[in-house]
Amino acid sequence: MKLSDTVVREKIRVEQQNAKTFLHDVIKGLNQYPKQLQSKYFYDQRGDRLFQEIMALPDYYLTRCEMDIFENKTAEIARGISADQTPFDLIELGAGDASKSMHVLRYLKNLDTDFRYMPIDISSNILSILDDKLKENISGLDIVCLEGEYFEMLHKASQLSLRRKVILFLGSNIGNMEIEEAYRFCSELRNNLNKDDVVMIGFDLKKEPNTILNAYNDKDGVTASFNLNLLERINKELQADFNLDKFEHYETYDPLTGACKSYLISLQEQSVSIGDHVFHFGENEPIYMEVSQKFSMEDTRKMALQSGFEPVYSIMDSRGWFVDVFWKAV
Repeated sequence: MKLSDTVVREKIRVEQQNAKTFLHDVIKGLNQYPKQLQSKYFYDQRGDRLFQEIMALPDYYLTRCEMDIFENKTAEIARGISADQTPFDLIELGAGDASKSMHVLRYLKNLDTDFRYMPIDISSNILSILDDKLKENISGLDIVCLEGEYFEMLHKASQLSLRRKVILFLGSNIGNMEIEEAYRFCSELRNNLNKDDVVMIGFDLKKEPNTILNAYNDKDGVTASFNLNLLERINKELQADFNLDKFEHYETYDPLTGACKSYLISLQEQSVSIGDHVFHFGENEPIYMEVSQKFSMEDTRKMALQSGFEPVYSIMDSRGWFVDVFWKAV
């Protein structure tokens, strides 16, 4: 059998498995009370495009804050990543289009640093775009794209190489987890690393409440379309019959807990079919879509220590709204 045939068969197998997992997670989520859907499924081709639009919105400060760090403090980041100057694998969880990490990738490459870049993402579409983009913009970059769940692909990365690992988890992606889940995630991350491996994690910091709320509730409705697109994806891929006109986006922010939460609200009593499954919605019943958790610096330190890491140092943007922290596995 030709290698190309093997690759095609494996891709088909992965796609079929991903479809089964998607269906399972949607059915499970809509059977819960309150109903909920997992935000990781926002990112199909249209979802990727809508999120790019969100990141360009005037009120969506997060991307610009972290971009400020990567553009203006690149050398500091590189020092934290390079650490003991030994060869390493630079693994980015949820790489997206690597618009931020590209700055440090180019910087490291110009220093002739011995590293391999391994972006992990659940979206095959964005990985394909990323692979082409990086090969075009950073000549000779050693890159291996890994499509799938974080820890499954992190395990695969450890099988591909025994070099020390540097993990990037940017964009406040950790904020898309409930607090308890974030602690479990960091503990599991530590379990997948060796002593002295390094992680760099982006945290969005608590700030003036309306600044946060406006970032997730834009007046042009792009964020609403982004949330509603998940229902459209379920319609297309799982043969469902959601009527998007019967749901609307709703956002809340609690300055005490730091939890910014997204919902889709059913505008009337209705039923929705997904294959053989039927789900009933009451008027004004919410579907919980996503949390975007905000943190204090003490929150980040506590999370590191309780997860098996030692906080090494942190880099803030110029306004002090966002922080990238460096932790070492102990």
